[in-house]
Amino acid sequence: MIEMTLGEIARIVGGELHDAPDPQVRVTGGVEFDSRRIGPGDLFLALPGAAADGHDYAAGAVAAGAVAVLAARPVGVPAVVVAPDPDAVPANAMAREHDADGSGAAVLAALAELARASTERLTEQTGLTVVGVTGSSGKTSTKDLIAAVLAPLGPVVAPPGSFNNELGHPWTALRAGADTRFLALELSARGRGHIAALARVAPPRIGVVLNVGTAHLGEFGSRDAIAAAKGELVEALPADGLAVLNADDPRVAAMASRTKARVVTVGLSGEADIRATDVTTDDEARARFTLHARGESVPVRLAVHGEHQVGNALSAAAVALECGADLATVAAALSGATAASARRMDVRTRPDGVTVINDSYNANPDSMRAALKALVTMSKAGPAPRRSWAVLGEMGELGDDTVIEHDAIGRLAVRLDVDRLIVIGDGRPSHGLHQGAVMEGSWGEESLLVPDIDAAVAVLDEELAPGDIVLVKASKAAGLWAVAEHLTAAAEGSTEARR
Repeated sequence: MIEMTLGEIARIVGGELHDAPDPQVRVTGGVEFDSRRIGPGDLFLALPGAAADGHDYAAGAVAAGAVAVLAARPVGVPAVVVAPDPDAVPANAMAREHDADGSGAAVLAALAELARASTERLTEQTGLTVVGVTGSSGKTSTKDLIAAVLAPLGPVVAPPGSFNNELGHPWTALRAGADTRFLALELSARGRGHIAALARVAPPRIGVVLNVGTAHLGEFGSRDAIAAAKGELVEALPADGLAVLNADDPRVAAMASRTKARVVTVGLSGEADIRATDVTTDDEARARFTLHARGESVPVRLAVHGEHQVGNALSAAAVALECGADLATVAAALSGATAASARRMDVRTRPDGVTVINDSYNANPDSMRAALKALVTMSKAGPAPRRSWAVLGEMGELGDDTVIEHDAIGRLAVRLDVDRLIVIGDGRPSHGLHQGAVMEGSWGEESLLVPDIDAAVAVLDEELAPGDIVLVKASKAAGLWAVAEHLTAAAEGSTEARR
């Protein structure tokens, strides 16, 4: 965050100072919503939560070094107070459940205004370049690759994990300071207007649209509606900006008509401006390919897992080339980039030879298909086939297509020849996934439906054999990382609890 006085912050967010006798006191650090992470010079963000109200921690945050608090009511310590709007539409799930008086919405709106002001000043004063990434799947992996390829060009700020909503997006933008050259952000949406709103918080000069899939289909209603929302990113770009579009996805390619920015296409298509040929994968599903751009070509050998990472890498390459990198530097950075966000294609092999693929952070039909293909690629590579296990849970937010999409994933597991399938859950989606597998082939015990994580772990502990390979994946709400973390911890002799 660019340094600001309390008086400046109050003017930007439309708030009033309380218990702050000197409006010239400066916030020299960042903005934090977790009082345990407060450092000297920070601004503490007081938000209501499921278990506690951030306002109750204001005094402790100031004692820990915070200059002041951004709050919805006076808290007895220096604060910028913004008035709650009881008529405001709650901004997110947290607000809907815990923001009856509108205080959380007011603080989040103030945070957005502060992030916008800081980002715009940095763009004008230091030449900060903001890069935005959206798509139904692959946002976090691509954001991490973009950060990796931009790093040789200068300091990069990118969100940890998937900080891509009304809280995480401005919080990340406010981590950029005077020495930051690039700000790489991912933008999520649960409806029309969400991406446009996030783009106003930190106006991007480069926008990347990866794909239009079925994530959040239940909230949008159709892929065309999803495409309309994702395209808000390219509509937000300036005339001197760049839109990076996936040439292999017709709905994304069609977004070229929705932007005034210059367009660069990426993909496997021979018509793409930046493309990949000669794609192969090794025994850990890491892709190798030839990268073609601007009349040159270079070999790339990715260290991240899954053939689907090729498209993500092409998008990252387009961003880096736009920002001044040469093709050789891009290829080297892509080849050296490793998974930077937790629980996303995190591959670990135990001393007994069991390989655990922890892709449990989230799931939708597109990412589930990609992960299953990576599992099978890894199981069939090498001198001898390995027994493959898919431990899957429910995918959320699919609306009327929930059972159909789960059924399709179960059938795909059979078609790909996954050896064992464990489906966790007792709802209709889990039953649909299990029944899809059973109905697709002559499966009997190969597909097992269990009610919970403990039951799945019991089966795995009993039946896993040295050399097996296990994929763990579901939507975030399922919490299936407990399975993956148990499997890796058990091999290390850990006594930590699974949950």
